[in-house]
Amino acid sequence: MEARARPAVFRMSLTAGSPRPLIVQQLCQVLLAAAVCTKAGKAIVSRQFVEMTRTRIEGLLAAFPKLMNTGKQHTFVETESVRYVYQPMEKLYMVLITTKNSNILEDLETLRLFSRVIPEYCRALEENEISEHCFDLIFAFDEIVALGYRENVNLAQIRTFTEMDSHEEKVFRAVRETQEREAKAEMRRKAKELQQARRDAERLGKKAPGFGGFGSSAVSGGTTAAMITETIIETEKPKVAPAPSRPSGPSKALKLGAKGKEVDNFVDKLKSEGENIMTSVGKRSTEAAKVLAPPINMESVHMKIEEKISLTCGRDGGLQNMELHGMIMLHISDEKFARIRLHVENEDKRGVQLQTHPNVDKKLFTAESQIGLKNPEKSFPINSDVGVLKWRLQTTEESFIPLTINCWPSESGNSCDVNIEYELQEESLELNDVVIMIPLPSGVGAPVIGEIDGEYRHDSRRNLLEWCLPVIDAKNKSGSLEFSIAGQPNDFFPVQVSFISKKNYCNIQVTKVTQVDGNSPVRFSTETTFLVDKYEIL
Repeated sequence: MEARARPAVFRMSLTAGSPRPLIVQQLCQVLLAAAVCTKAGKAIVSRQFVEMTRTRIEGLLAAFPKLMNTGKQHTFVETESVRYVYQPMEKLYMVLITTKNSNILEDLETLRLFSRVIPEYCRALEENEISEHCFDLIFAFDEIVALGYRENVNLAQIRTFTEMDSHEEKVFRAVRETQEREAKAEMRRKAKELQQARRDAERLGKKAPGFGGFGSSAVSGGTTAAMITETIIETEKPKVAPAPSRPSGPSKALKLGAKGKEVDNFVDKLKSEGENIMTSVGKRSTEAAKVLAPPINMESVHMKIEEKISLTCGRDGGLQNMELHGMIMLHISDEKFARIRLHVENEDKRGVQLQTHPNVDKKLFTAESQIGLKNPEKSFPINSDVGVLKWRLQTTEESFIPLTINCWPSESGNSCDVNIEYELQEESLELNDVVIMIPLPSGVGAPVIGEIDGEYRHDSRRNLLEWCLPVIDAKNKSGSLEFSIAGQPNDFFPVQVSFISKKNYCNIQVTKVTQVDGNSPVRFSTETTFLVDKYEIL
């Protein structure tokens, strides 16, 4: 929005205090308002120091340009009731509105101070710049005048007062940083004690100290203890090593091109300070890249079949909404294969709605399930992705849900026991890199894991528990997770799910590609992706 369309800022003085005696008022300056306005009298910023309505101040400022005599230079003009003391500032005016019995010399001195304050906060004397810093100017005006009377301050004091620099605040921040460093040092000491206790137990052949919760057996408790201890040991590694070291494994957390090493060094520094850094984003990105990577052998005719699902379920069951969008993108890199037809096989029985590109022959697609141009003499575009067929499915039928998630939190004293289970309903699918994200209450620490299928990560920064499953298919169609943590049942919703798959949901495939002339077959490659746009259990 342009600056001239911004509303003017008006503010009344609310400073408390008893009125001065009448004799003192007659001897001192009485300032009614200070304003910055345009040459047409439009108010940009106005600060009233006595009781005055907005209509009154706007009327006074609108009348101000009409009172000035053109061709004559003055610093003030008067009416029957007020005096205007002003100073031009390029295309604007700095105006003080005072009573007629005020001291004109004091008025001019105050006006000069107001005019010096404005460049302190505004880089240019323009309307949009004044509007941008209007409140800074109002606070500075308040330091110059109180209850209509000039304060004995200079420009340096105004700058100090408006900055509001507090020594007590600096001391408080220094104490808090010291406490945080001590807490991190204590955490590292505890981690070393736990690590030493685990090593001593293994050396003596005894059971390692457990971190058991409800539903945890001796084996699961020992496994959990090992997992927690390994997490602590992993956090300690960068501190022990003389140079920043990376944990072993395929994970490349937060690696962004040429700046990967800088980011890794920053992550290592956070780990050395005791921060529990989650590597889930980088790991998922790496695995997702592997799944979504294009085929190594891309033929001259390449099809990209992509589906995205958006699903919302209730925590007590029932599908609120499920919407799926799919598309076939055609990419041709050789001009001799530009005049082709795609043979589509549609085995979907859920009532998906199909729609072809406007240049595609709809009659040919309806009669023979072939995608070809309306004009057979024309060619498909070369070296560009062209959407030739798209489909849509919207339903509230529960049997259509590809992956069901049931979350059962139950209160147990001051804590909450949470059971989560998943089940793959569409057994023809193979879901990769599945992550089920459960929100956790803030400030209650890490959850105590009982039984789990797969792995988990606790993101303390975002207060999330991420349940990670590399593959869910017909052989691994169900699983469960149990954990305990302080909180209420509502704290663990909404549950969010993400996954990727090389098989599409609607089972629409391109089975054959032929040339228009001669109907001879053409070699082609296909890339299929099934992604999550939104998958929530509310």
